Amino acid sequence: MWTKTIITLLSSALLISAAERPPNIVVFLVDDIGWGDVGCNGSKFHETPAIDTLAKEGIRFTHGYAACTVCSPSRAAIMTGQYPARLHLTDWISGHVKPRAKLKVPDWKMYMEHSLTTLPEALKSKGYATGFFGKWHLMPHRQPQLMPEHTPEKHGFDVNVGGREWGQPKGKGKYFHPWNMPGLEGGKEGDFLTDRLTTESIQWVDGVKDKPFFLYLSYYAVHGPIMTKPELKKKYQDKLKGGDYSQKNAAYAGMIQSVDESVGRIMEYLKKNGLAENTLVIFTGDNGGVAESSSGGLRKGKAWAYEGGTREPFIVKWARKVKPGSSSDTPVIGMDIYPTILEAAGVPQPKGQVCDGESLISHIEKGTEIERDTLYWHYPHYHKTKPYSAIRKGNWKLIRFHEDGKLELYQLSKDPSESQNLTEQFSEKAKTLAAELDTWLKSVDAQHMTPNPRYEPNAKKAKGKKK
Repeated sequence: MWTKTIITLLSSALLISAAERPPNIVVFLVDDIGWGDVGCNGSKFHETPAIDTLAKEGIRFTHGYAACTVCSPSRAAIMTGQYPARLHLTDWISGHVKPRAKLKVPDWKMYMEHSLTTLPEALKSKGYATGFFGKWHLMPHRQPQLMPEHTPEKHGFDVNVGGREWGQPKGKGKYFHPWNMPGLEGGKEGDFLTDRLTTESIQWVDGVKDKPFFLYLSYYAVHGPIMTKPELKKKYQDKLKGGDYSQKNAAYAGMIQSVDESVGRIMEYLKKNGLAENTLVIFTGDNGGVAESSSGGLRKGKAWAYEGGTREPFIVKWARKVKPGSSSDTPVIGMDIYPTILEAAGVPQPKGQVCDGESLISHIEKGTEIERDTLYWHYPHYHKTKPYSAIRKGNWKLIRFHEDGKLELYQLSKDPSESQNLTEQFSEKAKTLAAELDTWLKSVDAQHMTPNPRYEPNAKKAKGKKK
């Protein structure tokens, strides 16, 4: 009798423990993926069945945004929940150098301050295992003495596989073995980086799955150099011969497929090991695609001020919490990942730390409207476009270019491709939005550009360093 009682009590305790266990968290961050690169957003050439399945099993945000049009600021925003402008980390590390440009870039930061509680650091308070796999690109490699203090491990991750100062694979084999990245020792000729990162991720989860885990799978793909496995390149070359597609890069399509296959492997592992039902999954990117064909009809792409530079695939799956196959046209942004994950995990916001993001939990569970109606971007740097700041309020978007103060106003609900500048037609709206943008810039203590004493208007364009 006593034995049965003890067994019953133990069983009840285990059930309570399982019920109270916070959800596992998996974040897929794909580098340089464009809004239109995946099937669920309309791509006919790229094959992404696993990503499309995520959308069918979760919620797809049609107006999901990155916090910046280039990578490092977007990554820091996810880690901290703060706008890049507030962080003063506003360009990819270490940025382009334009010594004769009209404006001088501010003295911006190339790392995250340790005074900020990052996402993995916050999750540790709840007993999470935290693993980082892939591209980090948040180390100040122009200040080598500071680099050891800004690795993924120094910002809260238990393990780091692949993360270093690089913004793209630079090892001898680039995407193919050998890689010269931490945690990726061993391997053989022909091994592909995306596949190996996924294999390492699964092995890590297998060792920590007895407690809640945070898997941050930050793929180097699909950033250049554009390289894919020979059989995938041939597959898409053959596909091009059989039809007329707006996307025509076979090697790039192969890279997208490798990412999709890896997403599928992770999801299949979670399912087979009984983890899928208690795992929150987020899939998104860090900035727009390099080619405009990746933007799905939006204007331009990576580094540009337009929608193609910031709008991203943005999918959230959480079994029994999110209605399968749902979609939302509510604008969301990279900073929202931070408070969303903390609320899901039952972790309070760090005291005294500003969070610019909004938790999406109530919206994805109950359809509750997010009260925020305004998003901002600030890019006081030169890249493919000139320095700018932007505001989206409701369906209106205003861009201000800093060299000459030029304004561009678009009504996204009627003109998602930003083809018609309405500044003259709606001059009062433009003035109002410009004033709101100025108020926000001041509120986050944004850094501004200054006149460049070395400016030479007739000089040839200074070449920027490649990322």
